[in-house]
Amino acid sequence: MTEAKAISRQAQRLAEAFKNVLKAVELVRESGEAEYGGFLNGLEGGFVEPGPAGSLTRGKLEILPTGRNFFAVDPTQMPTPAAWEIGVQSAKKLLEYYLKEEGRYPESVGEVLWSKDAYRADGEQLAQILYLIGVRPVWDSGGSVRGVEPIPLEELGRPRIDVLVRISGIVRDTLPNYVHLIDEAVAKVVALDEPLEVNYVKKHYLENLLKLKAEGVEGDVEEMAKARVFAEPPGAYGAGVNYAVEASAWRTDEDLAKVWIQWSSYMYTRRSYGKPAPEALMLNLRYVDVVNRNHESDEFDIFGCCCYYSYHGGFYNAAKAVSGKNVKIVTVDTRDVSNVEVRDMREEVERVVRAKLLNPVWISEMKKHGYRGANEFQRKILHLYGWSATAKVVEKWVFDEIAKTYILDPEMRKWFLENNPWAAEEVARRLIEAAQRGLWKADKDLLDKLREAYGEIEGVLEEEVGEGEVQGGSIEIYTAEDVDVWKNQETVKKIEKLWIKLR
Repeated sequence: MTEAKAISRQAQRLAEAFKNVLKAVELVRESGEAEYGGFLNGLEGGFVEPGPAGSLTRGKLEILPTGRNFFAVDPTQMPTPAAWEIGVQSAKKLLEYYLKEEGRYPESVGEVLWSKDAYRADGEQLAQILYLIGVRPVWDSGGSVRGVEPIPLEELGRPRIDVLVRISGIVRDTLPNYVHLIDEAVAKVVALDEPLEVNYVKKHYLENLLKLKAEGVEGDVEEMAKARVFAEPPGAYGAGVNYAVEASAWRTDEDLAKVWIQWSSYMYTRRSYGKPAPEALMLNLRYVDVVNRNHESDEFDIFGCCCYYSYHGGFYNAAKAVSGKNVKIVTVDTRDVSNVEVRDMREEVERVVRAKLLNPVWISEMKKHGYRGANEFQRKILHLYGWSATAKVVEKWVFDEIAKTYILDPEMRKWFLENNPWAAEEVARRLIEAAQRGLWKADKDLLDKLREAYGEIEGVLEEEVGEGEVQGGSIEIYTAEDVDVWKNQETVKKIEKLWIKLR
């Protein structure tokens, strides 16, 4: 392309963008009247015109004007053409990151895929997954995705990367087309006549098939060997690891890995929607080189919910424990679609810690909410501890500063005790537990001060509660081996056997 053509093309794109801005301004102005009209019409029992929802920052002008009876998404249109472009870009960035770090392509990428990808990002991570495999969507004239087609290796310019996808229960229940597209992509790619060194999907499929047959696994081993989408059983939600972490019901990384596998070992394909397949899951975990979850908005962060560390950190821990190799854990940041970034989770933890947990302005604003603000401090620090337990991505300085800011500072401790002493107890106890488990190499002097402060908090709680039991500073640790009901579950016993056979 000549320089003149490049400049002309850029000018055309700028002109188109400017037209869209003018159109958006006009539609926003229309929204005021439309909001009032739709609201009053609804109160009178009239028909309110339906309209799509979504994010303007993702270019969805069709959500304007507002005032309509909006629906979330049309799942059949995921990924949209725009989301496909972002997915391709993010997949390339992810592969470039791994190439720079390891000097080779990853053979398999673990993907934590949540419904936010559809409802907030139009299928960007789904597009990323499809492009890693080396296929592209086929859209019909109405914008719906009717299937996928392989991208020729000459055009792809790299090997086809395998994936292992852990979907959420909401994806399972509301976005079955996600499962179908990934399953179709895998089926088409393993059928290609290509060398295994450039088709990791087929390579692992054949290895899985041989192993499943050798182990005498019952059922359709062909389907199991191709399965790449896994989740909790139908009707259940979550990854289970958060329950073990928050109950202190684990001793080693292997304990948490087995919990994640137990909860995640149901395969989802076009033929079998929720069939137990722990053998297939564990075989695929052996290939995973890097585990990712996309981050599309700072309206949420990795400490906002226990699911972040349970799904993502739990996935990483399970892959590392099963394979015994150095697995990477990252987040693909698509907040700014013009500047997609890949960050190691250690960096992401520190980014959010600085932005919120150690940010004096954020702390001050939370304190205005009294009891609820203290609870927010406690929840985020508990989830920080969860990330340390599952992925070991919390540095010593982070724990040091959390302890100094929230427990060892006399004014802050006084505020906690006045507003929510139970939150103070939880924060201090988790810090002590992190030190006892070796997750935090705390200096002796700092740890002694923390224990002394904990004693003060415990005393306040004893006076507050009166008669009854109060959780003390002694951390009671147990695992499935210590609980007969837990230990004797059929799924737990099966995972224990597979742990020995398939690793």
